Amino acid sequence: MLLPAVPRVRLRSVEQPAVDTPFGPLTFTTAIGNTDLALRPDELFRLPGDRTLARWVTSGARVELLLTPYDPELDPDHWGPLTGCRAAVWRIDAFAPLGRVQFSAGLSVPLPEGADAGYDGGQALAAITVEDETTRLTIGGNDEDAICWAADAGEAPGRWDALIDEVHDHARSAWGVDHGHHHGMSWTLPPLEAGEHRELPVVAAWAPAADESANTWYAVMPSPAVLLSRVTADQEETADAPEES
Repeated sequence: MLLPAVPRVRLRSVEQPAVDTPFGPLTFTTAIGNTDLALRPDELFRLPGDRTLARWVTSGARVELLLTPYDPELDPDHWGPLTGCRAAVWRIDAFAPLGRVQFSAGLSVPLPEGADAGYDGGQALAAITVEDETTRLTIGGNDEDAICWAADAGEAPGRWDALIDEVHDHARSAWGVDHGHHHGMSWTLPPLEAGEHRELPVVAAWAPAADESANTWYAVMPSPAVLLSRVTADQEETADAPEES
């Protein structure tokens, strides 16, 4: 379960969770087996700091999606300032063996005329970048290497570490990252056993297209642990702050 100690307020769940970007909403979907989860979550909560937590529950799994502001704290001596940055952490807890789980994040409206989109991954990062004359948007998350390496850090089932040999041999593998038409990405995970879980990050960062410092690319690289620790740290700072008299 994501952030069980962070206070929350239940909201009415009326629409699909999304991140607003300069190129339209970034929306998220989950498929388990051949079943797509409903776009509207079963439960929706507001967390401190302009955050929301959505939850879907099925007989075989619990899926959660945290949407949160994110400041990557880029070194101003090397990177230009971002215009905006938002992050998501997706988590699935398996109650039963799950042979196929797919999580997707993608722009939900067509790109405007004059905008280009392309693959922009590397260094364990799966990413796409969308750019027009004024704005550059990068959306990033784990690539196949990072999915396997997470097992070494205890952030994924330990047996996934042995799947590293399949990363570049798609003939042997039914899992991996699909960049589609470069408007988003889909992560198909290796099978999960009952009691296992996995978390995946998605970060969207945008800046003026005239800035050539690759700031949006470096902004979208954090792990789920980094994103969740930021939320926990913010909560602790708020709790420790003296009350105004």
